[in-house]
Amino acid sequence: MSPEKFKAEILPLRERLFHIAWKMLEEKQDAEDAVQEVFLKLWHIRESLGQYESTTAFATTMTKNLCIDKLRGRTYEDSLDDELYRQAGPDNPYLELERKNTGQILRVIIDRLPPLQQAIIRMKDIEEYEVEEIAEITGTQPEAVRMNLSRARKKVREEYIRLTR
Repeated sequence: MSPEKFKAEILPLRERLFHIAWKMLEEKQDAEDAVQEVFLKLWHIRESLGQYESTTAFATTMTKNLCIDKLRGRTYEDSLDDELYRQAGPDNPYLELERKNTGQILRVIIDRLPPLQQAIIRMKDIEEYEVEEIAEITGTQPEAVRMNLSRARKKVREEYIRLTR
């Protein structure tokens, strides 16, 4: 792929990739770093980008995978819900502790899912992607996305019930 074609096809994806990274990482600076890293990787493999059916889907998948790797490397201290409740004012300390524990438990359970189910449940339930978009990003059929989402939710529900009894 020539530098001109790279600029025409890949660089316009910046906003879309940034949005994905920001939704996943929840930090603007981390999202910008992730997108920059993806662009650098794409630049290094620009000669072989022609073999992919959709460079947009490939770039999106690279961004998603990079963000998942960054999230795995993080230690979770606070969730977005915790920040919102803190801003809302004083709360019942027992409810606050329960909310924090629930979030930690759910993250651990989701991290134990198979990689495809992890990605699908995060994209659908956290990033609020549509099933068709998830199918395009993951390279699967919409029916397979629905099935994996159902299985992932069922497993999360069963594990959560088992761990909290």
